[in-house]
Order: sequence, then structure tokens, then C-alpha cells
Amino acid sequence: MKLGIAGTGMIARDFLSIQEQIPGISVCALLTTKKSEVSTRELADQYGIELVFTQYDQLLKSCVDTIYVALPNHLHFKFAREALEAGKHVIVEKPFTSNEREANILCNLAREKKLFLFEAVTTLYLPNFKRIKDSLSKLGDIKIVQCNFSQYSSRYDSFKQGQVLPAFDPGSSGGALMDINIYNLHYVVGLFGEPERFAYYPNIERGIDTSGILILNYKNFQCSLTGAKDCTSPPVYKIQGDKGYLIQETTANVCEAFTLMSHDGTSMTVNDNHENHRMIYEFIEFQKMIQNNQLESCYEILNHTLLVSKIQTRARLKAGIYFQDEAENL
Repeated sequence: MKLGIAGTGMIARDFLSIQEQIPGISVCALLTTKKSEVSTRELADQYGIELVFTQYDQLLKSCVDTIYVALPNHLHFKFAREALEAGKHVIVEKPFTSNEREANILCNLAREKKLFLFEAVTTLYLPNFKRIKDSLSKLGDIKIVQCNFSQYSSRYDSFKQGQVLPAFDPGSSGGALMDINIYNLHYVVGLFGEPERFAYYPNIERGIDTSGILILNYKNFQCSLTGAKDCTSPPVYKIQGDKGYLIQETTANVCEAFTLMSHDGTSMTVNDNHENHRMIYEFIEFQKMIQNNQLESCYEILNHTLLVSKIQTRARLKAGIYFQDEAENL
């Protein structure tokens, strides 16, 4: 994979710190702004990256075969669509797009052009998440699921003082549901599929959710997903069944060790995550699928992404949270 990265923010730098650990991936180019060109060239020198562009069309005309869109949320759709139209495979940081309309456009375009398109959401690719899915039968009939990812944002202080940064900007598709509760949604939908009903109950300040609880109603059990950027709590993930329960005390984006407890008092702690960084697993899978031309595997995962996008969009709109131009276009 000859990778070009659009964006040089925190998540892109996080990936660059571990890219040498992923066989088959070569980062060939970075896209930045004119304002950040000098610092980006220093970053490129640090990691031995040959090309730096300030115009997206230059990146799309370069030797790269895959674009990693690591930009603010509201730019994901535009940059991913242009990359697909240029014949490039695309990896898009979570959240995939601002809404389900955009998600459907991208997925249809990828299928039409027979290109790979991935959402970079670490949860789905972590070995521990796969073990959790395999362990659900040990819990019997599921009754209650609780997920809490609450992390006070340093940007919330600025928000309270009147400075609106992308994390809390409706115009940038920000908010708690899009930022951290989206991991909880991927986690639960990845384990249990589509709920029968859902509703979002947010705390809204100046048109954006600074925290909130997403309720998913399944046929035989209830699920609550808490995501907060205006307060903090230790992460707790519990899946309760009539034969036992599972508890995980790390957030869904890392899924570290979890414990299975049965009613007879026996317990088992599992930790199959052995890499030193959460992003390694997903990029190994992306590389393998592209290398082996496993388009159907890619599109099966895209169906999951589309479902998450559908729930996120409809729950958010019902709660009265609209992003830029959504009222007119949805």
C-alpha cells in the first residue's frame, strides 16, 4: 500500500508513530495547508516521507494508491469522494461521514468503481473485541448492556468561554455522539446488530451535544451508551445475561482486558491484545484486504458502517442536533 495522508493532526501523527510496524504499508505523501507547510516538512523528514503537498489534487495525481483521510469530521465526505473519483482506495477516520446520506453516496461509489473503502474505527479489529463476540454465548440470554466512555475535553474549557473549536462546532460535525460515543455504538452494533428502536438524550449547549445517552432497544434486552466530553467517569462496559456477566474497564477504542463472571462464582480474565498500539490491528487488516483483493470482506464491513451511520444520524436529528446544511439536504 502506497499511502498518502490527508491531514497532519493528532490522529495522523499517532499513526505515523507506528506505521513502520505494519508490513506492506509505505507512507509516501502528506497533505497539509500552506500555513502548516514548514512544520509538515519537518514531520515528513522525521519519518522519511518524500512528498508534501498543499493542494489535494496534487496528492491525488501522485504515486499513492490509498488515501487516509485524517481531517476534521465535516471534511471526511468531500475528501473521500474526491479520492474515490480519482480511483484511489480510501481509509476514512471515524466518524465515517456526517450523516447517512453521505455514507451511502461513498459506499455506492466505492462499489461502482470496485475500490476499497474503510472506516478507521479501531474497535472492530481488536482481538479482544472479537473474543467478546465469541464469548457472548457464555452469558446466556442477554438482558442489560451498559457502555460509558466519558472523557473531559480540554476544549470544553474554551467552549465555555465562547471559543468554538471543531470538537464542539455543529458546522464541523462535532459533539459527543460523533467523537466518543460513536465508539460505543460501533461496539454494540458490532456485537448485536441492528436494534429495533433507538433514541438519543443529549445535554445540548449552543446547538451541540456536550454529552448524552443513546438508548438502543433490542428485542429481548436494553442497552445504554453514555458518551461525555463535559465530565469524566471511569470507563465501564457491562454485558449482563441470565448466566453471568462480562465487565470491561477500558474504553471501546482500546478494548483491553475483560472478565467473564458466571453465576457459580467462576471467572476468567481475557486479554488477547498484544500489539503496543490500538491502530496497528486495523491497518494490518486494511493492508491484507487490499493486497488480497478481498472486496467482499471490505463491503461486508461497510454494511456495518452504514448501519452505525444510520443510527447516529437518525438519533441525532430526532434529538434536534443539526449540522451544516442538513436541514435542507436530508
